[in-house]
Amino acid sequence: MMGGERLEAARASEPFSTTGRVYEHGCAILVGLLGRGIQLSRTPAMHEAEARARGISYIYRLLDTELMGEPQPSLADLLTFAEHLGFSGFNVTFPYKQEILPLLDELSPAAREVNSVNTVVLRNGRRFGHNTDVWGFRESFRRGMDGVERDQVLLLGAGGAGAAVGHALLDCEIGRLLIVDAEPQRADQLAARLKARFGAQRAESVQDVAAAAGAAAGIVNATPVGMAKLPGMPLRPKHVAPRHWVADIVYFPLETALLRHARGLGCRTLSGEGMAVFQAVRAFELFTGIQPDVERMKAAFAGFDPMPAA
Repeated sequence: MMGGERLEAARASEPFSTTGRVYEHGCAILVGLLGRGIQLSRTPAMHEAEARARGISYIYRLLDTELMGEPQPSLADLLTFAEHLGFSGFNVTFPYKQEILPLLDELSPAAREVNSVNTVVLRNGRRFGHNTDVWGFRESFRRGMDGVERDQVLLLGAGGAGAAVGHALLDCEIGRLLIVDAEPQRADQLAARLKARFGAQRAESVQDVAAAAGAAAGIVNATPVGMAKLPGMPLRPKHVAPRHWVADIVYFPLETALLRHARGLGCRTLSGEGMAVFQAVRAFELFTGIQPDVERMKAAFAGFDPMPAA
């Protein structure tokens, strides 16, 4: 299936016609990214580059709670402020993808299934939650990990991003998913949802990381560990072997400590770039009703300089 056809498939499975904002010529669109410690995000550059190419007045702002001082506004207040300030919507990242759920009026099928939201459309006084992470990771994995062993995979992280990645991996015919989380109950809950959706033998919550890594062909990090603000590796280096393939959803930095270590061992690796680009492609369409140019958004991602010259 080609890129355009996949976009059509995503649109058919999660229609934007009833919840999206269709761009009207001459109107300005104000959107943002809500998260903590997000100053190195490349998402604004991708959205604004595509909008410029389309001749759309489009402003993308970072709503970084790390910079909001104390006491921080509540998540409910932030949504109210966004509505009052005329936002058309916003993306959501760590740590709010699940915390935001009870504050929304309606969830798309994908968001309901994953129990996580990364895109909110504000329209006619209502808040519509979507999840573009599932499709984003699925596209990245299909394009970047073709032919890898898929019998068993270790998934690190069962939060909002981990739930999306877990669904995407099982969609990509991973045989069995072994799920580890710092909060075992959260891994149990995700495993239960995945079993209900894909079958009782397709997912398992585990606590022994060493044993799970030993049984797995691939390792996927869906935790925030490895971000610039949370440096390090989400598991011990000795648990990664040359036979593994390794994927990370973190993209700032693009080469995390995990990927650098895995590459040094000769592992096949997948960075967070693909997921970041493809989730942004779908989010742009939800905000505007316009199908964006994937290659143009990829170029904007690759050309982003977090430290421009003075």
